[in-house]
Amino acid sequence: MLIDLNEISSGSLTRRLARSVTIRYQDQVVQVGGDAPVVVQSMTNTDTADVIATAIQVKELARAGSELVRITVNNEAAAASVPEIRAQLDKMGVQVPLVGDFHYNGHRLLTDFPACAEALSKYRINPGNVGQGAKRDTQFAQMIEMACRYDKPVRIGVNWGSLDQALLARIMDENAQRSVPLSAQTVMYSALITSAIESAHQAESLGLGRDRIILSCKVSGVQDLIAVYRQLAKSCDYPLHLGLTEAGLGSKGIVASTAALSVLLQEGIGDTIRISLTPEPGGDRCKEVYVGQEILQTMGLRKFMPMVIACPGCGRTTSTVFQELADDIQSFLREQMPQWKLSFPGVEAMNVAVMGCIVNGPGESKHAHIGISLPGTGESPAAPVFIDGVKAMTLRGENIAQEFQKIVLDYVQTRYGQAALPKV
Repeated sequence: MLIDLNEISSGSLTRRLARSVTIRYQDQVVQVGGDAPVVVQSMTNTDTADVIATAIQVKELARAGSELVRITVNNEAAAASVPEIRAQLDKMGVQVPLVGDFHYNGHRLLTDFPACAEALSKYRINPGNVGQGAKRDTQFAQMIEMACRYDKPVRIGVNWGSLDQALLARIMDENAQRSVPLSAQTVMYSALITSAIESAHQAESLGLGRDRIILSCKVSGVQDLIAVYRQLAKSCDYPLHLGLTEAGLGSKGIVASTAALSVLLQEGIGDTIRISLTPEPGGDRCKEVYVGQEILQTMGLRKFMPMVIACPGCGRTTSTVFQELADDIQSFLREQMPQWKLSFPGVEAMNVAVMGCIVNGPGESKHAHIGISLPGTGESPAAPVFIDGVKAMTLRGENIAQEFQKIVLDYVQTRYGQAALPKV
């Protein structure tokens, strides 16, 4: 059977063109929307009043690659600590912009703690939690006034767990008047989108520029998120923040986030993402950053660090040597990247293959920039190494892991170092 190659389309995508919002702190400038790449962000889970613990976690998240870091500002102690956290980060040379997450009392905290309002680079406002009844508009206006005063962008973040009940009741009443009422699910979607867009328009009427507003409508169901954001993307040109509001624990959270965000990103929807993973007890908060980066990188939208290609193993690979080597190399690359991205531009596009037997090992290694094919069960105890598609050497003995790591380091320095650049 012959395949008509003209019938095979590429996997390219067209980004939805949103307005561009600039978020900055000193020399660190992050663009969200426009033609800027999708931004990865995260959030601390420390007590914000604990200045040192929060500053350390912000540094860890920024070092992992979080381009924005959000912190909870939930009470007076937290608000008073924000400038101190910023000062600690400055001492550590960490310029990542900080986002303040406000609920219920943000109007008061921003007003009573102007140093907090100034130290933050962006505010997150939940229109469902700014106040009830007559207080709602007044307290929302106070927060927008502070954003205008200090020239801070705002994310208007609607959440289906804290939706504006007055607005929901209004939309339900309107739906009841229809000759054919919509489903309860559709009404909920409409309420989320309406809350976000009406709040954005209200912020504009209060003086906040269109180029200072980002929207989100977060839910915890994959299909719900896809449906809401498809309609939200059609209804406005504000930049959109993507993420499940409670993705979950472990593999469930990773799979759910990947399933939802990949569909939307493939359709060109989404300008910044956050993977809201519940950490394992004592787990690494940075994991949500790595997952976000890996979603974007495996989709071909961005490059953050060299990719390690490794086979899953089978009955031909009863030894755990290739698994251990793949894990060691992955950890080695991640540890090196904060320095490498400064010293070796382009290294994030490198592929490293760590394969477990002769079936796909040599072939996959040839496709990578640098690869090693370890011996499978019963195979000769030799590990050929391929560099740029050509067999360069064969490793043997007890120190294969250390030798291969040195080969990778030498390759990075040679290919991506300043010495490798053409002389002008």
